Amino acid sequence: MRLSPRHRRTRLAIGGLAGVTTLVLAACGSSSSTKASSATSTTGAAPKGITIAATDVPGVGTVLVNGDGMTLYLLSSEAGGKLTCTDDNGCTKVWPDTELPAGVTSATAGSGVDSSKLGTVKGASGSLYVTYAGWPLYTFSHDSASGQAHGEGIVSFGGTWKTLTPAGTPVEPTATGSSTTTGASTTTAYKY
Repeated sequence: MRLSPRHRRTRLAIGGLAGVTTLVLAACGSSSSTKASSATSTTGAAPKGITIAATDVPGVGTVLVNGDGMTLYLLSSEAGGKLTCTDDNGCTKVWPDTELPAGVTSATAGSGVDSSKLGTVKGASGSLYVTYAGWPLYTFSHDSASGQAHGEGIVSFGGTWKTLTPAGTPVEPTATGSSTTTGASTTTAYKY
C-alpha cells in the first residue's frame, strides 16, 4: 500500500514524537535512579574509610601502602604536616593525595602500622588528608600496581619524594644503592 505525502508526514511526525518521548522518559528514569543511589549512600552505610598498612616493596623494603596495596610517599618539604603539594599547583595530578571521604575523620591502621602515628591535616578547602608521623601521604601516578615504588627519590614540587617506613621515617638509600638506583632511573624517566 502506497501512502500519500500527507500520511507519510504524519507517520514521520508520530515516529519522531515517539523517539523524543522515549528519550525524555529515559532521562527522567536515569535522573531518579541517580537521586535514589545518592540518597542511599548518604543515608545508608557509613562511608568507606582509608586503611594504611605496611608491606615489603622491592627496592625500598617495608613501607607504607594504602588499602589497595599502592605505595605511599611523603614530600620532604612537607615536614610537620605543611601542605605544599596541592591541586592549585598541579602536584596532586602526579602525586594523588590521600583525602578522607566526607564524614570520615581518621584512617584505619592496618597490618604493621602504629595507629598512634596516624593523623590528619586540614587543607585550605577544609578537607582532611591522612598523615603518618606528621607526613601527608601520597600515591604516585606512575605506579600502576602494588609492589611498585617508581616515585622513590624523585625531586619535584619543592622537595624529594620518599617512601615511608612503619617507624615514620623516610626510606634512605641503602649501602648497595638500590633506593638510589630506583630514584635515579625514575627521575630521568619522569620530568616535572
